[in-house]
Amino acid sequence: MSKYSNEFWTVTSGDLSQRRETLATPETVADPGDATKIVVDTADRKQPWLGAGAAITDAAASLIWGSMDAEQRHAFLDDCFNPAKGGFSVIRIPLGSCEPAAQPYYTYDDLPFGEHDNALTKFSLGEGEPGAPDATKDFKYIIPVVLEILKINPAVKIIASPWSAPAWMKNTGHLCQGGHLRFNEWTGNGFDPMHDSFEGCYARYFVKYVEEMAKIGIPIWGVTVQNEPSNAPKWPAMMWTLKQQAEFAHNFLRPAMNEKFPEMRIFINDDSTHNLLWPVRELVTPDEAASIDGLTVHTYEGPYSNFFNASRSYSHWMFGMTERRCMIDETPEDAAHIMSGIIGNWLVRNGESFITLWNIALDERGLPNQVGATGRRGVVTIQHETGEVIRNLEYFMLRAFGQDVEPGSVVVRSSNYTPDGWSGGLGSVAFLAPNGDVAAHIYNPTGEPLEAAVTINGEGAAWQKVTVPAWGTVTVHKGYGEINTSTVPADDEFELNPAPKHLLGDVAPGKVRVWGQDE
Repeated sequence: MSKYSNEFWTVTSGDLSQRRETLATPETVADPGDATKIVVDTADRKQPWLGAGAAITDAAASLIWGSMDAEQRHAFLDDCFNPAKGGFSVIRIPLGSCEPAAQPYYTYDDLPFGEHDNALTKFSLGEGEPGAPDATKDFKYIIPVVLEILKINPAVKIIASPWSAPAWMKNTGHLCQGGHLRFNEWTGNGFDPMHDSFEGCYARYFVKYVEEMAKIGIPIWGVTVQNEPSNAPKWPAMMWTLKQQAEFAHNFLRPAMNEKFPEMRIFINDDSTHNLLWPVRELVTPDEAASIDGLTVHTYEGPYSNFFNASRSYSHWMFGMTERRCMIDETPEDAAHIMSGIIGNWLVRNGESFITLWNIALDERGLPNQVGATGRRGVVTIQHETGEVIRNLEYFMLRAFGQDVEPGSVVVRSSNYTPDGWSGGLGSVAFLAPNGDVAAHIYNPTGEPLEAAVTINGEGAAWQKVTVPAWGTVTVHKGYGEINTSTVPADDEFELNPAPKHLLGDVAPGKVRVWGQDE
């Protein structure tokens, strides 16, 4: 007989014909038969688990704030972020403009190239009341949406990432298409590195941002030095090598944060694993590593095994996945492989402590954005005229973490039969909560249903058998007290209208789509 007083099992198929359907608790048998054995070993404990969520970009926030009425907006955000419901607990927001955006690109201190604002006297998050029609910059969409999220769950962790420094701080004088910070140049009156260098000025720009957000009730938990520092697209961007990021974090950003926000988490990389070509210890010194809290990755490009060049260089760092999205016309197989397989299985098993997917919402065309690109998909799709919602596979992957896995849990070892998250047999990830609850996700990377038999270390030959659908996930939560058994709201119905073709080309069936030069 199980020592746990309550159990909650759900199933989600890759094609979403099953949407976190509640399963009857499987009976316990002594013989697993031919089912794939999944042993959850709570004695073998690994990294802490902080939580999962998505990005509140200007584009996503504009739909949540502008296309939904107050009742729709609260219902959607409450479903996502309420710990008694979806339990999303981490969000990523842009530090300045990103792409996609509903507003023209901006930073918080925009000046013509050639002018300087060393003291950041013109710094501004925007004008107007949060959410007002005449509000500008972050006050127009991002700030009011984040404030509403924090009313629902004040413990949500917020990670901020810049796409570009103000143009006057860059060698190109432009926000877009790369360029870099004006390294080893001076601004101000003197040669005090923290005050008069462009690096020192930019570090103080980060601190000013955190300070101004705190004043309006938005606590920033962590920052990344730069979003996709290898990418020079036609939207805001800035180039950094990993070595430059570490030097900036150690010599400028950490000392600046220490003055007012010494607990600020600082992360480097914030890019796909194709950049992690060498062991990070060859590029980042131990002293620099001590000023840095961790490293984050995107999963548009592999090889994903490059992740080990970071995680096995400085194992005391925290690691997270900070960006990925799918396309509206993504096949269930491709979407499941990247979302449930690589992000939700392989990276968690190998050291990932949190997940933030890309836009929490885009509309039925993949808009809004400033570059006219259609076809991209949010965690949910919001109809831009009615505010109606369709939940995508990304939502169900995040909810499997948010609803079943308490923040503060630790990842524990469990049986796994997929070497990479998207090939082979069944994969699993498992967690031990502070109160002793156990949760596990079992992922099927194949196109055929597979049977699993689950047991937990300490229960002996006590197996529970369950069928995992094609490209689907079964979750189990075992606990001693009350368990979150909330259900997913029904989707609305409306037509999706992506462009018939997009610029990324076709992908052969069964292959994992990867994107490098695309947000």
